[in-house]
Amino acid sequence: MKEIDARKLECPKPVILTKKELDAMETGVVCTLVDNKVATENLSRLAESMGLKATVESVGEDYKVTINKDHAVELKSDDETFVIGIGTNVMGHGDEKLGAILIKSFLYTVSQTAPLPKTIVFFNGGVKLTCEGSEVLDDIKSMADNGVKIISCGTCLDFYGLKEKLAVGEISNMYTIYETLEKADRNIVLS
Repeated sequence: MKEIDARKLECPKPVILTKKELDAMETGVVCTLVDNKVATENLSRLAESMGLKATVESVGEDYKVTINKDHAVELKSDDETFVIGIGTNVMGHGDEKLGAILIKSFLYTVSQTAPLPKTIVFFNGGVKLTCEGSEVLDDIKSMADNGVKIISCGTCLDFYGLKEKLAVGEISNMYTIYETLEKADRNIVLS
């Protein structure tokens, strides 16, 4: 068993440290101590992406996430994966009003076109689109209701003071964003 103390480490360090330990072992258990709920969710998603199960337990004010590599399940391979990354709340560079019109039109078009992407990741100013008050929230919620995974960067939400205003999808970390974009067969990134 490997134990990692990832308390007070910024996102995505708890996930990266845990992944390195899991990758280094054929079988075994990794227990990671973290100090916030978002880190437990990120670690649970890491386990799921590797075909593993995570258990989370409270330890005082902290959390212990245990991932057991002894009982991995084979992950089903989907057909081609298509992912969109959005790093801005406007589309293109130039006039902000035009950019807002274009991003609204783009997301509506994506929501109405098959096949839908498997995942849309939002980072930097793009996270504003997944929060209360966003003009494109209905289109994003529609895609989420149709199985599109919506991921917003937690560091970005914190930076803009929007974590409590997230209205669709889940909070994640840069490791998950990188892995999602890197593993995609096709992707589009707007920044």
